[in-house]
Amino acid sequence: MNKTGVFVIDDSAVVRQVVAEMIGKAPDLRLVGVAPDPLYALERMQRDWPDVIVLDIEMPRMDGITFLKKIMTERPTPVVICSTLTEKNTETSLQALTAGAVDVVAKPKLGLKRFLEDASADLLDAIKAAAHARVGRPRQGTPAPAAKPVPRLAADAVLAPPSATQAMAETTERLVALGTSTGGTQALETVLTALPRVSPGIVIVQHMPEKFTAAFAARLNSLCAIEVREAQANDRVTPGRALIAPGGRHMLLKRSGAYYYVDVVDGPLVSRHRPSVDVLFRSVAKAAGRNALGIIMTGMGDDGAVGLKEMRDAGARTLAQDEASCVVYGMPKEALKRGGAERSIALGDIAQEIGRLH
Repeated sequence: MNKTGVFVIDDSAVVRQVVAEMIGKAPDLRLVGVAPDPLYALERMQRDWPDVIVLDIEMPRMDGITFLKKIMTERPTPVVICSTLTEKNTETSLQALTAGAVDVVAKPKLGLKRFLEDASADLLDAIKAAAHARVGRPRQGTPAPAAKPVPRLAADAVLAPPSATQAMAETTERLVALGTSTGGTQALETVLTALPRVSPGIVIVQHMPEKFTAAFAARLNSLCAIEVREAQANDRVTPGRALIAPGGRHMLLKRSGAYYYVDVVDGPLVSRHRPSVDVLFRSVAKAAGRNALGIIMTGMGDDGAVGLKEMRDAGARTLAQDEASCVVYGMPKEALKRGGAERSIALGDIAQEIGRLH
């Protein structure tokens, strides 16, 4: 079995040790090396170039953003940002995602030795997803195998039991539900910045750590003609507005008469995620039915596949981003496989499809 080679760049000796141990214990990963700063890392990596780089942001001699841009220009390689959850680092990490990083994983400000126990699954999943990612020119070698499925909760753990009072009503309002994960930050920017100010209301789940979604939404809001913001409980879904589920909480669509609004709730991980695309999509199927358009986009795994099928069964139009334009063709592939998506569509055509929703 070809193992995925990983190089860790972080100025914290504790983080380097902990992440190195984590990688060493994973049967499908190989530690290429560790370095306290990007310049030293470049010297080491020339001898054995990794498949994935785990990168901190604030480091001596060269910061992570400068290094990331250099790598993406000279030798595109999947990069996972491992950053602390401070306001400054959150903004910078979003810059890194814009510059081409595949994913971002939060590390604690205190108790770094507990990181191995508390966040190892998130980081390992991010590394394995990155190994499948398309960045720049095609990479050589065999991608790492997908992680073996583990027992997990379905959206029923969050959604209310079905009842006769939840029948859909005809309404003149239409809405769009988007679900995405790895590669989704750039994909969502492509879609939302292409929409005119008068567009259907949009609800979005992007797999992203807590605190990152507020900064992500604010950045998109500054770039888009539509309003984009992190969702809060009871926010109305209205034309010209996109609501992004907050990291660490589930978002559900609800209906009051002919109007739609969202609820933001705590709850267990669903399909190993919180927020979960399945939770959103299944709630949209119940509340909006044929009045919705569901689109599942780039990401690893199968979160959203069940929910998109329920949306389609309820009469909604459903689409999946095509393989050629995905960073990771996991979630859309599963949605098509399970009959949830009617057809595939290129990333560049999604905004036009949203514009056709009347």
